[in-house]
Amino acid sequence: MQSFSLCVRLLLVASIEVFMSSPVLALIFFPRGIFITGSSIIGGGVKCPRIKTRNLISIIFCEAVAIYGIIMAIVLLGKMGSFRADSSPEVLENNRRSGFFLFGAGLTVGLSNLACGVCVGIVGSGAALADAQNPSLFVKILIVEIFGSAIGLFGIIIAIIQTKSANMGNTVG
Repeated sequence: MQSFSLCVRLLLVASIEVFMSSPVLALIFFPRGIFITGSSIIGGGVKCPRIKTRNLISIIFCEAVAIYGIIMAIVLLGKMGSFRADSSPEVLENNRRSGFFLFGAGLTVGLSNLACGVCVGIVGSGAALADAQNPSLFVKILIVEIFGSAIGLFGIIIAIIQTKSANMGNTVG
């Protein structure tokens, strides 16, 4: 019986971590991308003022990273359910397995958003500086920035697939 109690405690900790990992990691690294891009836009805007408004798309890509984390937090919260600690061993095992599925999905989104935020920030910085030098390079570098933003989208798709078989609650499913 003590092992079930330990299992329930681990599941509770894992559920809290799932809820926190996805949005927290996403919300930590999207401001870094905005900072990297914004400082280059301001610096390049001294030489060429027209890039200040044109390169705001890089800031929007960085904010999309935060939205990915919030979307996944809502999905993970919808998958969580309450259960009794004195349930059958099958129910507890199902809930433990589901907790680890959700934890893995939260980490997948969080870590992919980490890479996405830094990538979009660095490419956005390069886009701003290249646009200040040569306006014809903007669209070409913007395509590279879209590929960097796709990393976060791939992460959220993989995380949704990971949560597909997770179902918490008092039933074995």
